[in-house]
Amino acid sequence: MKYIKRDSIKNYFPLPNKVFCLGLTYGEFAVYSYLMYRENRKTFKCYPSYKTIRNAIGMSKNTVRKYVKSLEDKQLISTQPTTIINKDGHKQNGSLLYTIHPIEETVNYYYEQQMIKLEEKIQLKRIQNKLENYDQKRPKKAV
Repeated sequence: MKYIKRDSIKNYFPLPNKVFCLGLTYGEFAVYSYLMYRENRKTFKCYPSYKTIRNAIGMSKNTVRKYVKSLEDKQLISTQPTTIINKDGHKQNGSLLYTIHPIEETVNYYYEQQMIKLEEKIQLKRIQNKLENYDQKRPKKAV
């Protein structure tokens, strides 16, 4: 069997290894991957429409919108609305301008959020323990 030699750069796009540490859903991963594919490597920006993303990855427009919002919440991307001028000279809404954030910043944010959740769980457990101890020390009323 003869193998075809692949160009290691041409027709490929980089996807950071650390993206697998962020617990992304398959939908978030698909949208993020598509944005990385479309990203300008010098500006870290791209502007595909929801419809373009939908057609590329096979999701509904509303589902794409949901995952874009989720990626923003996780600080993988940020978005800015754009406007275009149509043939009549009227302004109308354009596609979102996406900025892909450096993965190191996103990973740090992810770990900070995990620590906050852990601290909240620890605090909740402490409160539960205090309530249990209080109930055990409280005298029981005779019925």
